[in-house]
Amino acid sequence: MNQGVKTMKKHHYTAGGGVVVATRGKDDSQVLILRRPSRNEIRLPKGHVDAGESVQQTALREVAEESGYDDLEIVADLGHQVVEFDYRDKHIVRDEYYFLLRLNSDRQIERDPHEYQFTPAWLSWRDALAQLTFEAEREWLRRAKKAYEQLD
Repeated sequence: MNQGVKTMKKHHYTAGGGVVVATRGKDDSQVLILRRPSRNEIRLPKGHVDAGESVQQTALREVAEESGYDDLEIVADLGHQVVEFDYRDKHIVRDEYYFLLRLNSDRQIERDPHEYQFTPAWLSWRDALAQLTFEAEREWLRRAKKAYEQLD
């Protein structure tokens, strides 16, 4: 038996998230990204589905918790994908469900201090695509752009 090989624990969970779009003027839309300086990451908002919660409810809750923006509506289902990665001696398998969300106003709620690890910012579609850290999230952004272009 090889004692030098470490077995990773497998952790599987479901997450819901959103690509949030704000219209800042005629034909001028921007998307919400979250900067996470502690890990040098640029992300989309998402998080664990809580017991008794739908993935839609999770997406709305997580966006509000992580960004502070809560005047949102779901305008399209972007689908599902499975993401796998290793992190801190664990093999993570995450079922992700994302939605295209429209920001209806700049109203913000007070965030939990734990969520201050994220700094929200608004970028053009192109800049967001170029700056997102993970390919899986760039795929969500591409899906969202396509769905957004098909709206009214």
